[in-house]
Amino acid sequence: MLSHEVDYKIIGHDIQLVEIELDPHETVIAEAGAMMYMEDGIAFETKMGDGTNPSEGLLSKLLNAGARALTGESIFLTHFTNLGFGKKHVAFAAPYPGTIIPIELRNYRGRLIVQKDAFLCAAMGTKVSITLNRKLGAGFFGGEGFILQKLEGDGRAFIHAGGTVIERQLNNETLRVDTGCIVGFEETIQYDIQQAGGLKSMVFGGEGLFMATLQGTGKVWLQSMPIHKLIRAIAPSGRNAGKENQGFLRNFLE
Repeated sequence: MLSHEVDYKIIGHDIQLVEIELDPHETVIAEAGAMMYMEDGIAFETKMGDGTNPSEGLLSKLLNAGARALTGESIFLTHFTNLGFGKKHVAFAAPYPGTIIPIELRNYRGRLIVQKDAFLCAAMGTKVSITLNRKLGAGFFGGEGFILQKLEGDGRAFIHAGGTVIERQLNNETLRVDTGCIVGFEETIQYDIQQAGGLKSMVFGGEGLFMATLQGTGKVWLQSMPIHKLIRAIAPSGRNAGKENQGFLRNFLE
C-alpha cells in the first residue's frame, strides 16, 4: 500500500508539535491522544490497527492489539482524514520535552526500528508493528530495549525523542549506549544488550547494570533525556525533599 504524501511543519523548540497538511481524502495515523488541534473538515476515527491491511481479520487485529498493549501504548490508532475541500491541517504534540524527528522511510529501505514510545504519527500507508529483541538478555535486563516498534512504508513518519537528538552514521562500527537513550535505528544495525563493565562499575558506576550495543552499518538516532531519566530528575528524593514536604504539611495544618 502506497503511503499518502503529506506535508508538514514542525513548530516550537523545547516542547514541539508537528502540523500536518492534508489534501482532500488524505489521511494521517497517530497514537491515541496525540492530537492537539484540527481544522474544520477533518474527520477522525479510532481503529484497532494502522489500516495497511483492509482485509485483516478480527483475530489478527486482536493479536496485534495485544502486542501493542505489551509496549504500554494504546491498542488503538486514530485516523485523521480530510473530508473537506482544499487543504486542511491537524497538529500532534510531543508527550514531553524534546524533539520531533521527521523520517522519510523510503530513504531507509522502508523500515525503521524505534523505541516502544517513540512513534508519534505517520502518513496513511505506514505499517506500525511490534518487534521483540531476539536476545534473552535484552528481555531480562534491557528495560526499554526489549520490546521495540517497527515502522514500514514508503512515506513520512514522525518519531519523538527526549531532550537533544544525536544522529550517528555507523560504518561497520560498534556503539555502546544507555538502553533508554536509543530512539531508533535502521534494520541493518544489529542490536544487543551486554554487561556494563565489571562488578564494581555495575554496582557503583551509576550507569546501570547493562548497556545496549549497536553494531553494523546504518543510521542511529539517540536522545539525551529519555522519559525515565526525566522522571528520575524531577521526582522528590532525599532528606531535603522530605523536610520540605513536612514543612508544607505543618504550615497547612496550622
